[in-house]
Amino acid sequence: MVTLNTEAIIDTILRREGWPRYTDRPSDRGGPTKGGITLATLASWRKRPVTAADVAALDEAEVRAIYRARYIEEPGFAGITDDALRALVIDSGVNHGPTRAGTWLQDAVNDLVGRPVLKVDGAVGPKTLAAVNGGDAAGLRRSIFVARMCFYGDLISGDARKRGRTDDQALNAAGWFNRLAEFMEA
Repeated sequence: MVTLNTEAIIDTILRREGWPRYTDRPSDRGGPTKGGITLATLASWRKRPVTAADVAALDEAEVRAIYRARYIEEPGFAGITDDALRALVIDSGVNHGPTRAGTWLQDAVNDLVGRPVLKVDGAVGPKTLAAVNGGDAAGLRRSIFVARMCFYGDLISGDARKRGRTDDQALNAAGWFNRLAEFMEA
């Protein structure tokens, strides 16, 4: 089994995010983005307003520092001991925000235990980490995968509704993903 340390996880995220490509597509709600770091993320990191040119000029060292701090250490994800689960939760946090990834993790624990043992607030602290690290990592991964897949379906379907496209096949995405999720859960 390959060990996924922090730098290996960041390497994979950078690959998925197309590093070092800079994008500013109207269809991307994040706006100007480089290596997955958006204008808003960079402004928050630097604690001052930034421009699209600042995003375009980002270097890999700063991007890695942002990922380590904002998406691994600060949300508590570094404390997840299972490599594959940690990588999935971190990637989910990068793509959907650390709080949402934390809620999916807490929901997954509660679902696997069959009762609420964790408050679902997205804050991954010692209690959440103890439950996660003492639980079924493969089951938690499946549950988070399913939650993320269904979230994508909701995004696609919601976008189609906003466009007022009653004939748009994207309206069916949430149903398709929910149906597929049942097979992942089984």
